[in-house]
Amino acid sequence: MGKSWTSCLLVLFMWTCLGAQQMEDALSFQFTHPLYNVMIYENSAAKTFVECPIKMGIFMTNQSWDIWYIIESGDHDNLFKAEKYVLGNFCFLRIRSKGGNSATLNREVKDHYLLTVNAFERHTGAETQTQVKVQVLDTNDLRPLFSPTTYSFFIPENSAIRTSIGRVFATDADTGTNGEYYFSFKEWTDMFSIHPTSGVITLTGKLDYSEVALYEIDVLAVDRVLKLYGSSSSSSTAKLKVHVLQANEHAPVITAVPLTTWNVTKDPTYAYVTVEDADEGQNGEIASLNIVAGDPLQQFKAFRTNPGSKEYKIRAIKEVEWEGYSFGYNLTLQAKDKANPPKFSSAIVVRVRSPNKYTESPTFEKSVYRVTLSEFAPPRSPVVMVKTVQKHSKIKYLLQFKMQQHENPFVINPNTGLITTVAPVKAESVCQYEFDVVTSDRQAVAKVVVGISDVNNYAPVFQKSNYEASIAEHVPIGTSVLTVSATDKDDGENGYVTYSIVNVNKQPFVVDYFTGVINTAEDIDYETMPSKFSLRIRASDWGSPFRREAETVVSIALTNLNDNKPHFENIDCDVTVPRSLEVGEQIIVVSAIDTDDLGIVQYRIDTGNNMNLFELDSSSGVLTLKKSLRDGDAAKQSFHRLQITASDGEISSTPMFLNLTVVSAFKHVRSKCAETGVLRTLAGLMLFGSKRHSQKEAEDEFADIHSVNRHTPRFIESTPTVIEVKEDLPVGTSVALLRAADSDSGLINFLSFFPNKNK
Repeated sequence: MGKSWTSCLLVLFMWTCLGAQQMEDALSFQFTHPLYNVMIYENSAAKTFVECPIKMGIFMTNQSWDIWYIIESGDHDNLFKAEKYVLGNFCFLRIRSKGGNSATLNREVKDHYLLTVNAFERHTGAETQTQVKVQVLDTNDLRPLFSPTTYSFFIPENSAIRTSIGRVFATDADTGTNGEYYFSFKEWTDMFSIHPTSGVITLTGKLDYSEVALYEIDVLAVDRVLKLYGSSSSSSTAKLKVHVLQANEHAPVITAVPLTTWNVTKDPTYAYVTVEDADEGQNGEIASLNIVAGDPLQQFKAFRTNPGSKEYKIRAIKEVEWEGYSFGYNLTLQAKDKANPPKFSSAIVVRVRSPNKYTESPTFEKSVYRVTLSEFAPPRSPVVMVKTVQKHSKIKYLLQFKMQQHENPFVINPNTGLITTVAPVKAESVCQYEFDVVTSDRQAVAKVVVGISDVNNYAPVFQKSNYEASIAEHVPIGTSVLTVSATDKDDGENGYVTYSIVNVNKQPFVVDYFTGVINTAEDIDYETMPSKFSLRIRASDWGSPFRREAETVVSIALTNLNDNKPHFENIDCDVTVPRSLEVGEQIIVVSAIDTDDLGIVQYRIDTGNNMNLFELDSSSGVLTLKKSLRDGDAAKQSFHRLQITASDGEISSTPMFLNLTVVSAFKHVRSKCAETGVLRTLAGLMLFGSKRHSQKEAEDEFADIHSVNRHTPRFIESTPTVIEVKEDLPVGTSVALLRAADSDSGLINFLSFFPNKNK
């Protein structure tokens, strides 16, 4: 009995210990986190494991555990499989993609999954659960697509360059940089450009409808990432059609002729209207002519005279209500062309008068007459003709000046309305005249504005009547000699002055057109040029209607420099000298010439006279025997070579050589030299220089016959002295032809005719 109780107690104790151990194992059988965030790329290959930044699984507190993982829910497409991997005391949960399934991970379809994973321990039956959030990452698996794939844009041919004509659109279902793309044209064109990111298409060339009316262009949307790796499927194409619309450059122009004495019979025509449009084709066709104002009762309408015609008649569409409109109706007309978009003409007003109001109050053709009159206009010059629209024989015209601010040099013909001048006008005094023209009944008034245009009144004036200067020869080209200056009292361009050299012969000087600075234009040589130049400098203004000019004389004297070296007439002389020649007798004369005004030349023996046998006169160049050739060492030497140099005091010549041969057979000196020709050259220079130095410029005595007004105009003998005119002769009819002549030439030969106000 005692043993039975002991056995029972032992079994109970072991059972209790085992239960406590199972309870402890059950409490430690847990995932490390209740939720795991993992990642996997879409389109991943089969058996690709998800990535998790932390350990995912269960710590094995009991090494005898046999743990299994099963995906309980969240994987409706059966894309994932859970696996275990035991390492040490940790059983990793690994989730991978399945193979052999047509379904694949596609972020564009579903970008995340929430999986419920259960863990089981086979021996103890323990169970636990966690959740795994699978984030599907994007790969660049899609190319951009256009929506739509065809675009049509319309643009007028006169559109300005850089005008945006439209935009294309594309989408890429990828995200981030994988979803970025850019636009481009498949083939290069200089007429259009496309923004690489926005797809806005811009005009970059000048359109011409007559040359190209339709442009067809392929537009590419290229995936940026795939393009880097040269993928052929990285782009999609859309068709772009750009239609060039013919420009509607001109608006219609209305010309209306109201009929003031229209026929009061049935269906009268109140006005004829012509509508013109300078455009070609449909843009130049007239769509309609409408009455847009002035017809509150809608009684009038514009009818086209013929189909397609541009002429219209203004007629009534019902009986016109004249009562209450005794002065008639002012119909405002506006035309529209057939362009798209259309252009409208300027509105014009056509007055339809009541049949009881055939006589109208006078009105001038213009409310303001603006004219410009030149200062050169002589007295009795026509200014402007003012007229009333109505032709009444009793209408007279009068000038009405404002308060006497200045004298008004104008009169008007009361019958014709022609305004003329009675005195000269000067812009310096009054630059603009304003006055009114009224009819004799004081019912109509118009304003006249006469602007006086300034003309070229004054000629330039030099500060000096003549200028003098001197300059050394051979100064550098471009050396300034002096500056001439002239001023002009006129304003604006009439007072601008430019300078020029007007000598007939070319001069070695130039003058700056704007500053008046005179510079050398070529090398100046005193020996070959005149010693004094007389330049005729002309100052011209920029005047209108003609320019005025003035001239002055600039005298420039050349200063001679010592710039030439002496030259021997003869060189390389072979001289035979008898040994019996007496001391002091002449052997030979050397001669050198300096072209610098025939300067004084000095001679000297440089070498060869070591025995001092010879003497050379420094001034005359005469070589004489200084010591006897028969005595001492001289008697032993039969050849001497002398080197002789000529100098003008500053510059030495090229040396010449005398070869002296002493002989006993001859009694006279004999010599033979080579001529240099310098004497002939000098003679030519002297002859040329004498002519140039004494030459007087022909233009110095030349007077510009085109600028001197020597003669007065004279009427030719056939000019009539009495002219008879009929009283009903229309205004503007030619009644006589007057002819005169002037013997001057140039602009002063032009004549103008005007009546003599003193006769």
